[in-house]
Amino acid sequence: MDPLLLSYALVGVLAVLLAFWSSAIRRTVLTEPLLALGLGVLAGPVLGLIDVADRLGYELTREVSRALLAVSLMAVALRFPIAAYRAVRRPVLVLLSAGMVGMAVVTAGLSGWLLGVPLAVAALLGSCLAPTDPVLASSIVSGGPAERQLPARLRQVLSGESGGNDGLAFPLVVLALAGVGARPWGDEVRSALWGVVGAVLAGVVLGWLAGHAVRAASRRETLDRGSLVIFAVLLGIAALGVARALDTDGILAAFVTGLAYNAVIGDQPRAAEQKLDDSLTRYLVLPLFFLLGVELPWRDWIDAGWRLPLFAVAVLLLRRLPVVLALRIPLGLGWRDLLFLGWFGPIGVSALFYLTFSRDEGAHDPLLWTAGSLVVALSTLVHGVTAMPGRRWYAAAGPPAEH
Repeated sequence: MDPLLLSYALVGVLAVLLAFWSSAIRRTVLTEPLLALGLGVLAGPVLGLIDVADRLGYELTREVSRALLAVSLMAVALRFPIAAYRAVRRPVLVLLSAGMVGMAVVTAGLSGWLLGVPLAVAALLGSCLAPTDPVLASSIVSGGPAERQLPARLRQVLSGESGGNDGLAFPLVVLALAGVGARPWGDEVRSALWGVVGAVLAGVVLGWLAGHAVRAASRRETLDRGSLVIFAVLLGIAALGVARALDTDGILAAFVTGLAYNAVIGDQPRAAEQKLDDSLTRYLVLPLFFLLGVELPWRDWIDAGWRLPLFAVAVLLLRRLPVVLALRIPLGLGWRDLLFLGWFGPIGVSALFYLTFSRDEGAHDPLLWTAGSLVVALSTLVHGVTAMPGRRWYAAAGPPAEH
């Protein structure tokens, strides 16, 4: 059978099974991305049923992760009313600034120390692995169990951070690309600046127009509530397309578009938009994590020696938790919130996008993908398995303290 057709069949069967047993799965330590990753490993490296050419695999991963991030960030932006995000503005801004830079520096330091890569490559790997993934984070903070076990404020902080830093990692990545000689410094600095400014401008305009269009359609009663879910998905893709046409950061543009749209629709009925979040984490992630499972470079991991798994473990333990704890005072959060927030900063789709984007921009060091893919796979496994116990631990410790 054609490998592509077999992939469609396997992902489709998995989606049907997840829909059938969705409630039971949510009560276990398994997550949808983890199951899709496991199926990809089984179909690819273990049984050899599917083999994707290297170049095609990179291109598929880059484009699928880009589109999935756009839709995911739209879901994150619409998860809570805009006033809820304003209420957690301080901790989110701290995490998006000092937090993200600190995580990039720590990861770069671990790369140079344990992997022995040059400083420029270490900086690029640190930048690619710095953002908290919104797709994996959604499986932690969304859904019925998360709403019952975690306070809204904590879920809003993690959602706001995972939404913002995926786009704001773009300047770090493009500046690091200049360090590895992919493009001249001047070009990369201009690209970084326009990536942020252009994305914000495009997102605000597009979100404002979309929000007023929905309000006008609601007043005329010409808009079916069920179609708002599809509209939100298409709006995320539209933001990505507009940003790419303007040669700016499409990931940040999608999130800003969602926030602007959220602010304009205000108190309009939001149930349809919020359903997007749960649907995304359950089904839209399946093809990408299946593809990742097929592509995992097992032979390269083995050839890299014992330092590579040590690096991956060190990144999960040291990249985020020490940084969050060090920022305790500016974050203004209690110790229980800090520990939860410091552990649950998964690395996933956003890292895959930036790793493949870097390769497309001229960063061809094979250790980038070898090390980065191992960290993503390990984060998917570890954070997926610990999500339910972590939420239960938080809930069992009693009601959260007032901040």
